[in-house]
Amino acid sequence: MIDTTPETLEIKEAQLRAIFRELGSCIVAFSGGVDSALVLHVAAQELGERAVGITARSESLAEREYAGAVQFAGTIEARHEVVETRELHDPSYAANPVNRCYFCKSELYGRLAEIARERGIPHIVDGYNRDDEGDWRPGRQAAREHAVRSPLYEAGLRKADVRALARKLGLEVWDKPALACLSSRFPYGTPITLELLRQVDRAEQAVHDAGLRACRVRHHGEIARIEVPPDEIAAAAEPERRARIVEGVRAAGYRYVTLDLGGYVSGGFNP
Repeated sequence: MIDTTPETLEIKEAQLRAIFRELGSCIVAFSGGVDSALVLHVAAQELGERAVGITARSESLAEREYAGAVQFAGTIEARHEVVETRELHDPSYAANPVNRCYFCKSELYGRLAEIARERGIPHIVDGYNRDDEGDWRPGRQAAREHAVRSPLYEAGLRKADVRALARKLGLEVWDKPALACLSSRFPYGTPITLELLRQVDRAEQAVHDAGLRACRVRHHGEIARIEVPPDEIAAAAEPERRARIVEGVRAAGYRYVTLDLGGYVSGGFNP
């Protein structure tokens, strides 16, 4: 059983804060999700101007996620910048192999490493936590190659701890659904293009516009397979909402629209 008592959370928070004080200065790879949001917030509290959050804007980042990251950063007292990354220009990434994330993270951390060297910042940190060990994450190799630190992992925080601490600290994203880049919507081996990424982005926006908070639109050629959390399947199937979803997803460029009754599964193509 995972211990998430207030006493245990307090100990982990103290460890997390001590790690940042030991780092002295860092760049936070800030995606806008709850994990990196917590890292950026605590880093800013402990290090002030010596911590800077950097969000990578790329073709594989959904527009709503980019806007959310910028909006959140503006609500906390943290330095925040945006850089452009171009992983889609790498043929190894665009081919969508099973280790696609390695090439994405190599682009990201390589860019952050350049900035760190230029500014004399000794560390890059990310939002990797203990529960992330249970998934297929080839991007961790890139993190090791660039000596990226993971304060949440080092302090022993699991996802439940992250959400609990984010809530305690008053972060509005404490219960934000997990996010992943748009490229994760394609079966491995399906080449990724800018046009297809935009198609998926528009389709998912249509689902969100219909009132569903979390979703994945899995791309299967002309078919859009929609995954929503199990407790939102009934809502997605309501006649009026279903009609809105189908209309919006078809307008994005799909011919067929199906609702996966198995529900949303993180890393759905990894098995």
